Amino acid sequence: MATYRKNPHSEGEPGDEPGEPANPDCLLTEIDHVAIAVEDLGAAIDFYREAFGAIVEHREVVHPDGVEEALLRVADSYIQLLTPTRDDSPVARYLERKGEGLHHVGYRVEDCAAAIDAYRAAGGRPIDEVPRPGSRNTTVAFLHPKTSFGTLIELVEEAAPDVGH
Repeated sequence: MATYRKNPHSEGEPGDEPGEPANPDCLLTEIDHVAIAVEDLGAAIDFYREAFGAIVEHREVVHPDGVEEALLRVADSYIQLLTPTRDDSPVARYLERKGEGLHHVGYRVEDCAAAIDAYRAAGGRPIDEVPRPGSRNTTVAFLHPKTSFGTLIELVEEAAPDVGH
């Protein structure tokens, strides 16, 4: 097991305590998922199970996006395996142009609309101008890689917990 030593020059910095955010002003609260585009979802699921013992926690067809996803939990995040369900989906076009591999990174946010506004104010170009429904009853928005240093970003706002039921 790796051990890490605290930087002796940083006393009382935010993020020193477990669970404490490193920057309380940061709109990105966690990495929600790393998305991998695959041709054969079943083969990719089998690979992750056999190689790493990872199992599917959630599987869903997201019709508006033309994809089927399988989410494999890793700590508090996911590996999201994506395969197209139709030839005109963004993932189908990605696979045709680039082949299988890393597609995007999903970041959890408290407020998807506020994160889009902050991104736009910083000069970013959102793909989704307003948040929209995502898988797992989340609210999501994609941000263009041309204004995100070559990385397609998905903002993910989790559904509010159902209190009282």
